[in-house]
Amino acid sequence: MAIQQISISLENVPGKLSEVSEILGKNGINIIAISVVDAADISSIRIVANNPEKATEVLKSNHFNIHVTEVLAAEAPNHPGGLNAILKPLKERNINVSYLYPVLGTGDKTILIVGVDNLEAAKEVLKQSWVKMVGDELYRL
Repeated sequence: MAIQQISISLENVPGKLSEVSEILGKNGINIIAISVVDAADISSIRIVANNPEKATEVLKSNHFNIHVTEVLAAEAPNHPGGLNAILKPLKERNINVSYLYPVLGTGDKTILIVGVDNLEAAKEVLKQSWVKMVGDELYRL
């Protein structure tokens, strides 16, 4: 149950992120999760879109530098320490979490996009730890 994540390198200037949002929106593509990290000249944007194949095509055709990777979408319990339901089993199996960020607009659920250094092992350990994984249904939220 891996999810397609699109990473975009953007020039760190006013309006570039808006340009990405506008292009995707005009093409009927919804951003359902996003992470933005800035550096001096370049911003690193990670998104999950409701139609990753179309989003990839649209961004490439508009000359954006993108990279597609597989990540996990895991539901975290919404209570103090709930995040550790995901993090602790990964730690115990020595799987590094490189980053995580929330899915937008999930109502009463807390769904996190999780980038790890060993995707297959992470899927297995989270399944064994009864962490609810979200698959293609995420694209329809």
